[in-house]
Amino acid sequence: MDTTIDDENVATVNLAHAADVDTVIVSDLHLGSTMSRSKQLTELLRQLTYKRLILNGDVFDDLNFKRLSRDDWEFLSFIRASTNERLEHELVWVIGNHDGGAPEILSHLLGIHIHEEYVWNHAGRTLLAVHGHQFDAFVSEHSRFVDAAIWAYSIVQKLDPKHRASRLVKNASRQSKRWMRRSDKVAKEASAHGKSTYGAQVVTCGHTHHPMDVMLDGVRYLNSGSWTDKPSTYIVIDHDGTIAIHSCP
Repeated sequence: MDTTIDDENVATVNLAHAADVDTVIVSDLHLGSTMSRSKQLTELLRQLTYKRLILNGDVFDDLNFKRLSRDDWEFLSFIRASTNERLEHELVWVIGNHDGGAPEILSHLLGIHIHEEYVWNHAGRTLLAVHGHQFDAFVSEHSRFVDAAIWAYSIVQKLDPKHRASRLVKNASRQSKRWMRRSDKVAKEASAHGKSTYGAQVVTCGHTHHPMDVMLDGVRYLNSGSWTDKPSTYIVIDHDGTIAIHSCP
């Protein structure tokens, strides 16, 4: 089994305009957060032709829809329009730990299928999309601490409209050894789960906000990063099965 996870040198590439691809996977939009980049995501998706769009968790930051910006609502309107049956692509929403009760409410309004985990086949391989919080014991075991940290972080965001301090806080936490161990743990457990439960050769997660592309015991694990960072990262699967992490400035 591979035991070393090196995500320091994950290669991200900018996707050409008007690209025709099989699947686009995005995660951690955190709509309602002042750091959400829903406008950039809407602009990107308008440029792409895709068979399948997977929203892999944490679409919302919380259930306070009053925090949603005009850009957030425009993204949701775009998603709603994209569910038109005449458009030949599939929209999939995988639940994340921030989404709470939102999927049950908005799935009816937006027409998106909801999944705890989503499995599909493409180019001779079985793939699994799961948000990843299920494999992060810290989130479940310290839920009150996590809620308090999220609240404190939101205060920093409000006091810092240019997000300089909040990005420094996030970057510092993501470079810590504890965070890296959590990212590694999610990668290993998600890969093992995908392999043992579904026979998956590819497993994709979000949650950690840290893009990764590694092989673990014969399973290719990719983390799509997040849409609150600059650049934002996401996963693209081409029609021939080629998989890569792409970036949006």
